[in-house]
Amino acid sequence: MVAEGEPLWLPEDRAWAQALAEVEADCCPDCRQPWSEATSPDNEYAYKARLMLCHACATSAKTVKSHQDNNGSTDGLHVQIERR
Repeated sequence: MVAEGEPLWLPEDRAWAQALAEVEADCCPDCRQPWSEATSPDNEYAYKARLMLCHACATSAKTVKSHQDNNGSTDGLHVQIERR
């Protein structure tokens, strides 16, 4: 707990937060790889990808598709996923 008059952030805390912000700013929002590396022409063949099936996301997608197939609107629709 921070006492009255004490700073919420110490210089080291601010330095770590700034460093994290810089790392996150350099990341692709989809794959989270650093932009500076992932967009370099030198790295065109430096990556490999594999497909993985997330069963929770698959169930979500199937439920939304069924809803749409029955003329359900997806405006404002959110999906809550629960493990059985």
